[in-house]
Amino acid sequence: MFAQERHNSIRKAVRERQRLSFAELQKLFHISPATLRRDLSKLENAGELIRVHGGVLDPLYARSEISFDERQQRQKLEKQSIASIANDLIPAGSSVFVDAGSTCLEAGKLLMRRADIRLITHSIALVGSCSHAEASIICIGGELRKVSGALVGGTAINAFANLQFDFALIGATGLNAEGCWTTEFTESEVKKNMITRAKRRIVLADQSKWQAPGTVLFSRWEKINDWVVDRLPTDAVQALPRSTFVHHPVR
Repeated sequence: MFAQERHNSIRKAVRERQRLSFAELQKLFHISPATLRRDLSKLENAGELIRVHGGVLDPLYARSEISFDERQQRQKLEKQSIASIANDLIPAGSSVFVDAGSTCLEAGKLLMRRADIRLITHSIALVGSCSHAEASIICIGGELRKVSGALVGGTAINAFANLQFDFALIGATGLNAEGCWTTEFTESEVKKNMITRAKRRIVLADQSKWQAPGTVLFSRWEKINDWVVDRLPTDAVQALPRSTFVHHPVR
């Protein structure tokens, strides 16, 4: 395949799939790492893609995140399965910070039915579902980021100085061997504070997030205790440190 044909094929794949890892690109086009790097550099300079750590993004996808309502409907059954497992990991008497995000929202909806725990959150969607909650609820303030329904910024960050909790349920835009990723710095800062103030850190993310890093790394795996996933990707076990436990449904 000539270089121009290859460039057209790479461009088409990125447009169709929106984000691809370097490993996926190599497998698709059967080219060496050096050739792939040259191709991606030319395509990036032409504005055809955005290179991020571990892969590439479609520019349109990177500039306009999927709406929260749309994300709620994607992988609905998988998210509910993850939420059920997460609920089982939380013992009675626990305090739990629930991150914003569609998967964490499903977990929060289960947890709020329990009178034996305390929930803390910056998720507007979860707070909006809590009118008949059995759990005690603490909501931290901040500036609303509409695309995710998260309260972020200085007010949210300052709240963590007076908080500590047993568990943090954390969402992620993407995961790879390096760690957990999101798309935006203000949400990254909230996640970092969640990790610092929690005794146990649990990432909730379906298997489609694996090998799909975002633009901002908010945590390396060494700081994460558990990953709850609907189906374990085949290459994930070798990539994660032994200190991180993976939970998924028995099939």
